[in-house]
Amino acid sequence: MNEAPTPQNPVKKGWLSSFFGRLLGQQEEPEPIPERASNPKRRGSKHRPPRSAARSEMTQEERPRSSRPSAPRATPKRSAALTPFRMISSTPELEDAVAAFAEHPRIALDTEADSLHCYFDKLCLLQISIPGTNLLIDPLADISLDPLFKALEGKTVIIHSADYDLRLLRRGGYTGPTVLFDTMIGARLCGATEFGLASLLHQHFGVTLAKASQKANWARRPLPPEMLEYAVNDTVNLLTLAQIQEERLHELGRWEWFEQMCEKQIRSSSFTRERDPDTLWRISGYADLSPRGTAVLRALWSWRDQEAQSVDKPAFHIIGNDLLLDVCHRFDKGQQVDPRHLRGSRWNRLLETAEAALQLPEQEWPIPIRKPRLRTTQEQESRFKELRNRRDEAAERLELDPTLIAPKGTLEQLSRKEPQALESILPWQRECLGIAPAP
Repeated sequence: MNEAPTPQNPVKKGWLSSFFGRLLGQQEEPEPIPERASNPKRRGSKHRPPRSAARSEMTQEERPRSSRPSAPRATPKRSAALTPFRMISSTPELEDAVAAFAEHPRIALDTEADSLHCYFDKLCLLQISIPGTNLLIDPLADISLDPLFKALEGKTVIIHSADYDLRLLRRGGYTGPTVLFDTMIGARLCGATEFGLASLLHQHFGVTLAKASQKANWARRPLPPEMLEYAVNDTVNLLTLAQIQEERLHELGRWEWFEQMCEKQIRSSSFTRERDPDTLWRISGYADLSPRGTAVLRALWSWRDQEAQSVDKPAFHIIGNDLLLDVCHRFDKGQQVDPRHLRGSRWNRLLETAEAALQLPEQEWPIPIRKPRLRTTQEQESRFKELRNRRDEAAERLELDPTLIAPKGTLEQLSRKEPQALESILPWQRECLGIAPAP
């Protein structure tokens, strides 16, 4: 929360005093609407198998929608009444509820987190479905999730686009499923051209997920009926969807492919992705700044991050990236800075941070990062084209997205015979590319 305005402190004499004196005449205006983040898990990603090698490298967004059905459809059903569920907000309630898991080998699961309204991602809701029972578990209540994690041991856990959910649950103490059924992977291997959860639920069950709930504040309490309905619909049909996909995958002879991809998903979700601190502040557009401007950006990015953490709000609630870049450019050029909604002590801290960055000697400015350009030999280029042709022919024959077999980056690594590329591709992908099985 922004603090009330306070008297301005005098700055150093000289040109900096004159410079920052001109900056303090900002006007107070309403806070701008923050940029919204998208939720790839809900949106319907699209692809289309290539008709020619020239089209094989098109991105998901560039490919037109295919009218060809890729999997059998269930009879559309839509209940006018609210889907029944049980809300769990205490450990004794959870222990009682998970006792019903014993006789069911498959458990449908989903999570709702709050990353658009707070700085630290937090698990806000857990949805569980077994035949005849839907549970909504409130992890923000005084509750231990250990009984749930124990009840999931040895079960097949059905999740759509499982990577984020598994990482979120692992932070809460979940060690991960023994067997995973990822319905997004299943949809892609069945040849679906739209494999977002909303698209699949609408296609197979006639269920329309409310778009407003996708970006809603899941940390609010109590949750309104429309958000509860949205949450239940995330898992109530996953068990049936998994059954439809399993039958189709067996028909296509791709069940083993599916198992390989789900096992890889479990492994990858167990690794924490670490980013180099020197790259975090290098937001899109930073390269347009002067070297001194990048020094200001580096400092103000850290200032923004600290401000966001202190109030547990996303960084864009403090100042958006576009405005941050503009502020850095103006500081560098000695122009008037007017961040509109910043005032009081927060504005003073921004000025102090910018002043310190502007006084840094040139040798302490950030060093530009230039990726080395790999020189491709004629042999590597020929191998890349051969691998791409094999991939595209297989994708067209199987009616699959070519990137599911191997994206362009993997093909380039394979053409250079990089060991990590060979380790990353699965046996069924090796077969499609005509690469010998791993020893």
